[in-house]
Amino acid sequence: MDAYDEGSTARPVPGEPAAAAPGAPPGPAASPPPAGLAALSLPFQIGAALVLALVALAACVHLGMVFLHVAPSNTVTKQHGRAIDEWIYPEFEQNWKLFAPNPLQQNIAVQVRAEVKATDGTVGTTQWYDLSAADGRAIDGNLLPSHTQQNELRRAWDFFVATHDTTNRPNGLRGDLSERYLRRIVVLRLDREGAGGPDAVVQQVQVRARTTNVPPPRWSEEQVSDKPVLRQLPWWPVAEKDRAAGTRPVARTGTMASGR
Repeated sequence: MDAYDEGSTARPVPGEPAAAAPGAPPGPAASPPPAGLAALSLPFQIGAALVLALVALAACVHLGMVFLHVAPSNTVTKQHGRAIDEWIYPEFEQNWKLFAPNPLQQNIAVQVRAEVKATDGTVGTTQWYDLSAADGRAIDGNLLPSHTQQNELRRAWDFFVATHDTTNRPNGLRGDLSERYLRRIVVLRLDREGAGGPDAVVQQVQVRARTTNVPPPRWSEEQVSDKPVLRQLPWWPVAEKDRAAGTRPVARTGTMASGR
């Protein structure tokens, strides 16, 4: 008789478990083998738990150190600043600031005037051009202002201030670079403004910055001066290399300004 036939006389196939008798209750299901840490013996479980705890502690300490490094100055950073720096530098140095710890509290307007030579040979001095105000007008109401309008002039002035002392003398090797960078920017802006009239040539430029403190809120007890402070730089002669390609020629001889 075939092994698959039903009935009490059916014979089981060799190698297979015998079928349960009809009406018999099912036996208990076999439990799955342990997995993860439970599969380890007790000493290994204790060791793995200690390693995970140490990794979690190190991660928390690292995140805390990085947070204190980029956070505004506070009691903890003042007291443990050396320990924080030893943890961060040089592998984990951060070059950004969290929550703008030093927000700009001044309005700085960079202005420039020029000594120009007209086509008839006369030399005159232009009015002061407020370049920061021009950038502000270009940004105001613009949903997608350009990076140049937002940062070029501001960063150039910050670069100059950081590399010069209060007497406008360079205090490092980058002083000359910052002067040339700022000078080329203002020469290009003056050319766009048509300083001195059509075909006039800019021979010298003078830059100044007008700094005004932002008034504190009404609830603040801080007292600041509302008088503007002027920082006026000396006259800078404009060389050929200071003129960008496409700007006005130095003379009406068909020779365009260099610096291409």
